[in-house]
Amino acid sequence: MEVITQGVTEISVAYKRKQKASERPQIKGTGDAYLFLLEGYDKKTIGLQEQFVVMYLNRSNTVLGVYRNSIGGITATIADIRIILSVALKIAATGFIVSHNHPSENLKPSRADELLTMKLSKAASYMDIQLLDHIIVDQTGKNFFSFADQGIL
Repeated sequence: MEVITQGVTEISVAYKRKQKASERPQIKGTGDAYLFLLEGYDKKTIGLQEQFVVMYLNRSNTVLGVYRNSIGGITATIADIRIILSVALKIAATGFIVSHNHPSENLKPSRADELLTMKLSKAASYMDIQLLDHIIVDQTGKNFFSFADQGIL
């Protein structure tokens, strides 16, 4: 039987470490996560457009990487659960923390924020990956709201 591959997209997976495991930062609390996640935001537009940033961790809460999943408009951005989880699988993450900003000064999560968090957590749990927190950052990047600290997650 002849295998036909013409016109089929070839898929490759690569994992390239840029630093030794011992040199990567470790997240010890919400404050650490918040400060590290801020590095994933475009500071020029944090007060204008919503952005969705994901930090991936290993079992010892060592940072594997930060990924900006989306940049949206003034009042919303799209967080693609499939892409978020596919990156987690690709880098063998066991946990992750998501974050998005509210260009307004209101840090209170919307119902959509709560639903997304629960959906992400449930989807990740099927692959033994844990959503550790969802952090909302204000327009200045100086204040935040943590789902985990508030007992929502």
